[in-house]
Amino acid sequence: MIGYVTVGTNDMTRAAAFYDALLAEFGAKRGWESERYLAWNFTNGQMLLIIKPIDGREATVGNGMMVSLGATSAAHVDAVYARAIALGAQDEGPAGPRGDNFYAGYFRDLDGNKLAVYYAG
Repeated sequence: MIGYVTVGTNDMTRAAAFYDALLAEFGAKRGWESERYLAWNFTNGQMLLIIKPIDGREATVGNGMMVSLGATSAAHVDAVYARAIALGAQDEGPAGPRGDNFYAGYFRDLDGNKLAVYYAG
């Protein structure tokens, strides 16, 4: 089980507004906060953090790296995906079926980090 995931940002204020709105779709609440990072807590104990890299360099997108958010239904996937796009995310594959019993949508946040929202069932 993964406890938390971090994604880099170069604009903490802009990223915080994006993730406040997006993660509200999961009932996540802000947790830890500092000048360098901000965390959202999910009801299952997991966390997602946005962070300015500790080495002081610009945050960049990891090639092949993706964060996947588990949804409660295909309709939840549709809602989260639509919310992300409305918040300015870039489409990386619209919400829809991806093989047997797997439904997902893919997008990039405002810093270019790739995320997916999925439902398997």
